[in-house]
Amino acid sequence: MSSLPGNGTLRAALRWLVQLRTADVARARALFIHLPRFADLTPFQYAEGLMWLRRQGLVTEFGRLVPGEHLEAMQGLASEADPQVAEAVSALSGKVSVSHRQQIGAAGEEGLVALLRGATRAQVCHVAAVTDSYGYDIQARLPEGETAHIEVKATTNPHSLIVHLTRHEFETMRRDPYWVMAAVLVGPGAVVSAVATVSRRWLASSVPQDRDSSGRWESVRLCVPREALSVGIAQLGLRADGAWGLKLVTPEVAGVAGSNGSPFVSSSQLG
Repeated sequence: MSSLPGNGTLRAALRWLVQLRTADVARARALFIHLPRFADLTPFQYAEGLMWLRRQGLVTEFGRLVPGEHLEAMQGLASEADPQVAEAVSALSGKVSVSHRQQIGAAGEEGLVALLRGATRAQVCHVAAVTDSYGYDIQARLPEGETAHIEVKATTNPHSLIVHLTRHEFETMRRDPYWVMAAVLVGPGAVVSAVATVSRRWLASSVPQDRDSSGRWESVRLCVPREALSVGIAQLGLRADGAWGLKLVTPEVAGVAGSNGSPFVSSSQLG
C-alpha cells in the first residue's frame, strides 16, 4: 500500500467506503456534490479519494467495495493520521471484517461438508446449519466407528493462519475426545483448497488463563504456527499433498483413484 494521503483525501476515501456499501459511484458522487453535510470537502478531494481507494485495491474498477484484509491495512495507515479518521475507519473495517469472516466461515463449512461426503466414507452432518450450541460445526462418522466433531476455521490467507476460538468451543474440546479443529483454506470461487488439523495440545497451551473467579476470557484470537498443524484430518483418513496451502486429496483408505491412477484426487477433481 502506498503512502498515506492527506486527511482531506482520507476523509473522502472513508465516505466513499461508507456510501459504496449501498450505492454505486454515480449516486455516491451526486450525494457528495449536492448534500450540505458533505460540502466540507471539495469535488477534487472526493475524486482523489476514489482514485486512492482504487490504487489500494479497496474499490474495483466497477466501483464495488472489496471487503477483508485491505480494510484492516487501511485502518493501520489511518491510525497515523487524524484521530477522528482513524476511529471512523476502525468502526467501518470492524463491521466489514465481521461480515467478511462470516461469509468465509460459511463457505469453509459448506465446502468441507461437501469434500468429506465426496472424498471419505464418513456419514456427515452439518450440525452448525441447525444450531451453534454443539461447540463444533460438523459431525462425521466412518463405518468402522471412528468419529470426528469438527470445528471449522476458514481463511483465505494461504501464508498465515489466524483463528478465533470461543470459550464454548474450548470447553467443548476439553470434554469431548472427538473434537477436532480443522483449518480450511478457501480459494477463489469459494472452493476449498486445503485442510489442516490444529493441535489440541497447542490450543490448550495457548489460550489465556483465568486469574480469578471475578473474570474469565470468552473469546481469543490465536496465530497458529506451522508446527501446530498437521495436514488433513487423520481421524477420517482425509489427507493432503503436503503442508498448509497445498491441494486436498482423498484418503488412501477410501480407495478412490485419481485421473492419473493415484489413490489420491485433488479438490478440483471432486467438483
